[in-house]
Amino acid sequence: MKKILVTGGCGYIGAHTVVDLLENGYEVISIDDNSRSSTYLLDGIEKITGKKVKNYKVDLKNFDETLAVFQENNDITGIIHFAAYKAVGESVKEPLLYYENNLFSLVNILKCVKEFNIPHFVFSSSCTVYGNPDSIPVTESSPVKKAESPYGATKQMGEVMVEDYTKVSGCNAILLRYFNPVGAHPSSLIGELPIGKPQNLVPAITQCAIGKIKQMMVYGDDYPTRDGSCVRDYIHVCDIAHAHTLALEFLISKKNQSACEIFNLGSGNGITVLEAIKAFEKVSGVALNYKIGPRRPGDVIAIYANNDFARSTLNWDVQYSLEDMMQTAWNWEIKIKKDEQLMNTQNHVLN
Repeated sequence: MKKILVTGGCGYIGAHTVVDLLENGYEVISIDDNSRSSTYLLDGIEKITGKKVKNYKVDLKNFDETLAVFQENNDITGIIHFAAYKAVGESVKEPLLYYENNLFSLVNILKCVKEFNIPHFVFSSSCTVYGNPDSIPVTESSPVKKAESPYGATKQMGEVMVEDYTKVSGCNAILLRYFNPVGAHPSSLIGELPIGKPQNLVPAITQCAIGKIKQMMVYGDDYPTRDGSCVRDYIHVCDIAHAHTLALEFLISKKNQSACEIFNLGSGNGITVLEAIKAFEKVSGVALNYKIGPRRPGDVIAIYANNDFARSTLNWDVQYSLEDMMQTAWNWEIKIKKDEQLMNTQNHVLN
């Protein structure tokens, strides 16, 4: 079995990708400092796959600690690098935090790739690299414009770092530009688990529906879109996860035409924030308490993907509909509440 290192393996997309890798015959180890995650999803991974994944609680900004993981695992075939801070709004308020965390950690990982001659590298990028695009849907050849947020800027810089490194090494890489991953595993055993106030739309929707948040905010209804709210491309997290496995297999099979290739991962459909809310209300039967607020700094107006290249080249396809995304996200939120209630009951009995 080929060993794959997943950085950020305790996080939302990381955990779903770990499951997909395990189900496709790979051995997986994880590095995650749990600063924006917990080990909660590791239990779900084990229940789904029957396999326990070792996580190294290591801060990737610490080179010596990172190096020690590679020294202990000198048979790594490939790396999928998720570990990064990802909240657009927070990055606008705390730009240095994002530049330090997202870029220093990538430098250290690439130094270890060089030291141990790791041949395959998949980088978690984002559609934010396109900024406010001149036309949509965007293709992989659409211009990379000025980022609207420090988060987007770190993804642009990260892509350049990976591409420059592949030019002078034997490492081949794929940059996967995701659009808006949402939903949860159909088993409801893993899903999105934001720490603190959710920064993304769908966990805000589900937390509002279940009562954790009294009222949710829609940031702006005066954009030049069909209903005034921002347009995004929502894609199920399991579809995103499987694309990572296919990307690794593509590199391992030496099908890549160049040392660094780029793929868009989106559904290909532009959905407004208000349309997403209506889709959730339809599948859940819950009316959301939301209000319209001002625009949020860092948000682009509208973006969605042309995903033809990933479909034709990676043999990847979208399996989940918008309704599936909302239903699995809602099932996951209900599961979390049941787990919390069970935990509270057990603590009450013990006390």
